[in-house]
Amino acid sequence: MRQRGFLWQGGAWCLGLWLLVGFCNAAKAVADDLYRAQTVVTGQGEDNRRVGFAACLEDVLIKVSGAFQLSADPRLAPLKARAADFVTGFDYHDQMSGKPKQDEQGTRDRPYDLTVSFDRARIDDLLKTLGVAPWLAPRPAVAVVVVMTSGSRSFLVESDARQSDLQRDALRAAAAKRGLDIVLPASSAIAQADLGELGPLDRAPASLFEMLPGAEAKLFGHLTWNDDELGWRAQWQLESEGQQHRWQQGGGTFDEAFRRSLGGVAQILSGNGAP
Repeated sequence: MRQRGFLWQGGAWCLGLWLLVGFCNAAKAVADDLYRAQTVVTGQGEDNRRVGFAACLEDVLIKVSGAFQLSADPRLAPLKARAADFVTGFDYHDQMSGKPKQDEQGTRDRPYDLTVSFDRARIDDLLKTLGVAPWLAPRPAVAVVVVMTSGSRSFLVESDARQSDLQRDALRAAAAKRGLDIVLPASSAIAQADLGELGPLDRAPASLFEMLPGAEAKLFGHLTWNDDELGWRAQWQLESEGQQHRWQQGGGTFDEAFRRSLGGVAQILSGNGAP
């Protein structure tokens, strides 16, 4: 019996160690992803790679810190010029893989996804010189409800509806770019929610947010097409830790509006101020 008990204790110890190792590996994978970025280049030559490294360095500095204000910081220019100094690895994915090359020009200018990994310690040191700190605390999931209005037509960006495929993909790409995890409403949740008229921020669909469990922050956005500006005007409202944050954006594509809005969300949640 003692031997059996000893074996169980040893088994429990091994199980605990296995769980601890698994947790540490998962945490490391999440942290490593913060120090990795992706951009599109039109070839695998050194010039294209240099441009890609520079773009990815800026994205990683913003993603690791949450400080979206760095996107307009002139201090990044000399750092981006030597971005290769901070790279630990990179990889290409041919967006046209499996498709035949049309001509000689196409062999040089095929689009590639360039994924770049950066040295964690050196990125942290760069952030210190820029006066910001790495945002390494667990990041809250963000429930996102977005209304798109063009003329008399309005619709919600859903996780599983074809009419909002482009907007959904753009939102998820923008969230990944800033190191955020977002939750979008499914069509079934929308059908059950009492939404009333879509749009005004003072009538944000609280019943819909209630159907997005597990999210610690709530983002409501209303994008309206402006014919004069030929772009989308956006209003945003973020609720986090009992506080409300509101801001607006001028015209542009909805992809740009989502990138800027999720950048603003990261900036607020990381404690780097208002967008």
